Amino acid sequence: MVIISMLILAICILAAVAFFTIMERKFLSYAQIRKGPNKVSFMGILQPIADAAKLLTKSQQKMESSNLKMTFYSPTMALMISLVIFPILPMSLFPIL
Repeated sequence: MVIISMLILAICILAAVAFFTIMERKFLSYAQIRKGPNKVSFMGILQPIADAAKLLTKSQQKMESSNLKMTFYSPTMALMISLVIFPILPMSLFPIL
């Protein structure tokens, strides 16, 4: 039961991130007097999926002087730390700030 609730929480977090990404792009486009992300689907709804596909298909450039382990594991660790800290935050009816 705990695993299912954590899976639902992770899906909700990812959906919220996708929604806020669309809203941020829309607000910035209105500030710049343009339409915004509307190339993918109706009103840009599938834009986060297109961004993820573009990110996954990009090729890595090899740098001779870089630490390869740190280059590959740093983004993963940053995501894991934020996902581990998120369930610790109080989500009660009356959260204490």
